Amino acid sequence: MDQFQMQFVSFARLVMLAMVPYVLASQGTMLGGRTGLFSVSQEGIMLVGASLGFLGAYLYGSLVYGMLLAMFVGGLFGLALAYFTTTLKMNQFVIGLSLFFIGLGLSTLFPKIVIGVTLQPPLIPTLPDVPIPGLSQIPILGDIFFNQNVLVYFAILLSIFLYYLLYKTSIGLELRSVGENPKAADSLGVNVSVMRYVTAIVGGMLMGLAGAYLPMVYTGTFTQGMVQGRGWIAIALTFFGGWSPHLIFLGALFFAGVEILALRVQVAGVGVPYQFLLTLPYIATILVMIFASRRVRAPAFLGQNYDREKRTLS
Repeated sequence: MDQFQMQFVSFARLVMLAMVPYVLASQGTMLGGRTGLFSVSQEGIMLVGASLGFLGAYLYGSLVYGMLLAMFVGGLFGLALAYFTTTLKMNQFVIGLSLFFIGLGLSTLFPKIVIGVTLQPPLIPTLPDVPIPGLSQIPILGDIFFNQNVLVYFAILLSIFLYYLLYKTSIGLELRSVGENPKAADSLGVNVSVMRYVTAIVGGMLMGLAGAYLPMVYTGTFTQGMVQGRGWIAIALTFFGGWSPHLIFLGALFFAGVEILALRVQVAGVGVPYQFLLTLPYIATILVMIFASRRVRAPAFLGQNYDREKRTLS
């Protein structure tokens, strides 16, 4: 393998690693949006997921416990979003922002309660690579796609599964109908509230896992603000992907590529201010939103609450 191929494989492997939190958070956003729930609390859920995922792994000595704890707290946030918006019919944007600030606060509170203030934060083991026998031996592609940690595989399989669920099953048709016309879906026997509760909880679990991925793969510890805007980018990515799992996956690769490119340029010592390099993902987000706004149609009733008693939208 020549020098160029080695550089390409190294870059592509890092892109696959970096795309996971984007995929998980964006697919979670997409699920809720397909039933009309629009969350803006991704950043807060990812932060508290990173915090509790780290603490769970640290206290119980198992990354699996950390992942489960992060998914559990993310599910609770999703449940809260569904309850306040679906049952109490409160404004989705206001509730989402409130949950974001709650997650932001809890993410710093929990480590201080459990660990305290330390000069050197404790470390947890990071997720190891799990080579797939045979496939990982394929030149170039094997090292990129089949020699990764389990959450990389999970993000890929999740995107495939969600595409099949939404577009190839009756459940997916019902789910999409809730986000397009809940009144019509209700008249055909689809339980709108149950659909919204389930997608909000599962979406929250994915966002919590997206946050836990960061200390478990990137740093081995939790630091304040480590999500670094990925939750907000996930919202833009969902719009860019047209609320479709396969396009969201491709968009996640794009954003991950921009992120890794900015880091590579910074490490290479190119004469570009690092502050500018840090803004590249957000510049890409603005450009993507400009492009997506012309061609993407969100679910028709996104962000609106369905009142079953009145058979109207509120």
